[in-house]
Amino acid sequence: MSRQATAPLLIPHNSNTAVRLQADALHKGATEISEADIQAYVHAHPACLPIEEIDTIFSGAVSICRELYTNAGPIDVFMVTPSGLPVLVECKLWRNPEARREVVGQILDYAKELSRWSSSDLQRAVKQCLKRDGNPLLEMVRAADPEVDEIKFNDALTRNLRRGRFLLLIVGDGIREGVEAIAEYLQAHAGLHFSLGLVEMPIYVMPDGGRLIVPRVLARTTLITRTVVMVPEGHTLDDIAEGEDEGNVDRSALSEEQQSFWTEFLGVLKLDDPEQQIPKPARQGHIGFTLPVPDGSAWITVYRDLHRHRVGVFLSFRGNTIGERAAQTIIEDWDSVRAELGGSAEMVDKDSRLYIRDRREFGPLKQAEVRKAAFAWLAERTNTFVNVLRPRVRSAVADEKASAE
Repeated sequence: MSRQATAPLLIPHNSNTAVRLQADALHKGATEISEADIQAYVHAHPACLPIEEIDTIFSGAVSICRELYTNAGPIDVFMVTPSGLPVLVECKLWRNPEARREVVGQILDYAKELSRWSSSDLQRAVKQCLKRDGNPLLEMVRAADPEVDEIKFNDALTRNLRRGRFLLLIVGDGIREGVEAIAEYLQAHAGLHFSLGLVEMPIYVMPDGGRLIVPRVLARTTLITRTVVMVPEGHTLDDIAEGEDEGNVDRSALSEEQQSFWTEFLGVLKLDDPEQQIPKPARQGHIGFTLPVPDGSAWITVYRDLHRHRVGVFLSFRGNTIGERAAQTIIEDWDSVRAELGGSAEMVDKDSRLYIRDRREFGPLKQAEVRKAAFAWLAERTNTFVNVLRPRVRSAVADEKASAE
């Protein structure tokens, strides 16, 4: 069932008359709230964010500034706790599918940029943003907690920045059906030890002109501290890392070449599904397209095998998870799935588990014409696998959840 946004009813004390509150448009002539309006509310009233429901260690975050400049772009609202834990808030409206897909990658880019900073870098950026002398970052934190020790705060802040220990919040006016799937993108990122929450924050006008904010957590992650490695069936990491009959390959040069390969491929790839997250170009022989499954336990792997001059795509999942069960539901309907996938898609048995895949050998992938043909075939196969498998996975997950209720 799709999520419906219903305006609340206000029943005054000792009154039988109920008043249906209207959504806030803030500006005369405006029909909907703007991203800048949401930013202003969050910055002025950080308590409107249900941080405790997402990750309690970020409780008590102090809102420092809006539009904090980084090389990756401006952070909508930057906050920090008295214990030195950064909170990054990105405010988005959900009118356009592209914004839905790009927002997670956007806030992750901000987090990656901040992970290269020290507390001194952050203090300087805050000072420039606020156009204030002294150390406004520390001053604002101390205004909320006078017991903050400057040295301990700076040390903790630098440590958390370097580790990428952030809370990332994506706040929207009214998140529509299917937008929660953007959280899948997180499973393709590692190295940053962040938590993330998706928060719906509709705002209503009270009869006296005040505002009623009704925040709700739609999705949240647990702390991500592991690296997820996706390897095509029948291969080891060494298989993928080998060059074309190269003995002692330069691993650094190969990693750069792999990243260049995927950058080229993603430049060619066009997906029909606007909500499918696009992975970053990897420095490995494979990339993963996340699917709408809790904990990122199913994805589509796209890979190349330099040694065999082969590229391919297949449905991946972790064992004993809802992702595996969703995949098996799809496999049980293989005749219909195969007809929809077309091409040379096949079902194979590997280690007593069934997989859906398609692959083709093209010759030396470093040759321009071969590479062009491989990209064209792989892009078409990737788009088709996403179109066919993504809605089926979502449906299988929904059926399992419904049967468990």
